Amino acid sequence: MSITPQEALQRTIEHREIFHDEMLHLMRLIMRGELSPVMSAAIITGLRVKKETIGEITAAATVMREFAQHVHVQDNSNFVDIVGTGGDGAHTFNISTATMFVSAAAGAKVAKHGNRGVSSKSGSADVLEALGVNIDLPPEQVAASIAETGMGFMFAPNHHPAMKNVAAVRRELGVRTIFNILGPLTNPAGAPNQLMGVFHPDLVGIQVRVMQRLGAKHVLVVYGMDGMDEVSLGGATLVGELRDGEIREYEIHPEDFGMQMVSNRTLKVGNAGESKVMLLDALDNKPGVAREIVTLNAGTALYAANVADSIADGIGLAREAIASGKARAKVDELVRFTQQFKK
Repeated sequence: MSITPQEALQRTIEHREIFHDEMLHLMRLIMRGELSPVMSAAIITGLRVKKETIGEITAAATVMREFAQHVHVQDNSNFVDIVGTGGDGAHTFNISTATMFVSAAAGAKVAKHGNRGVSSKSGSADVLEALGVNIDLPPEQVAASIAETGMGFMFAPNHHPAMKNVAAVRRELGVRTIFNILGPLTNPAGAPNQLMGVFHPDLVGIQVRVMQRLGAKHVLVVYGMDGMDEVSLGGATLVGELRDGEIREYEIHPEDFGMQMVSNRTLKVGNAGESKVMLLDALDNKPGVAREIVTLNAGTALYAANVADSIADGIGLAREAIASGKARAKVDELVRFTQQFKK
């Protein structure tokens, strides 16, 4: 039986769960724009206050996937999404975007799902534009980009048009809601493997279990204990790993891989231009913290993509991809491929 929006709101006030089928119904109303802005705002705020459950997030992600403009990729082998929730407040350069180029150079196929910066100084879309990439591709051209270059960028507004029905509400609320954690769960290309960074340690266990319910194959959800939604050089990283249906939670440290623990302070940027410079320095094999953190994250992504048998093996492949110049060449390849579709 369907739940009314008023009943759903009452549940959140009483800190009771909205069940799976009820959440599916409710989320479809929101995505179709059939709830008033007041009711949408009340429900998503109520969910945040009571804390969204794994079941509620899974149902909401299922509906967002239903409403998405999908990218159809023929070959799913070594196919990975590299994404972060953002909102970590670290203001670092675009580590996950740099990781995409290295991972593709080392043999992964990457479907990167991203947006412009909201809480960050430079979102993945911003830095890709600064590099000269045409981010405004329809699904067919993104699929062609993945097939041709091993990389495809899916600009979130192009693939989630129904999100326009909550855009004004989210903007006016100005606080984190369930939608901040749904983005990484709703890759329009349906990549079965994923490296996902999250902004809070509690989300490691939650997001990996949501991905399990959504049928993912190999996922590493990570939280850098120094506050990063990346694998961090600044301390321990919490990992929730889903592989073959089983979940393991553990910690990794830079020293585990022969890397030095260093602060992420030097990775901070103020805009997309600064992010571009740091990203290219890393891919140009310039010694420093930027290169090392990209190597560490690319190694983890290559393990998630099943290109490498372990993170340590992945780090070796990532170092080789950078040192050989192949990672840097991937930037020019993506720029060339996407610019042919420029309107």
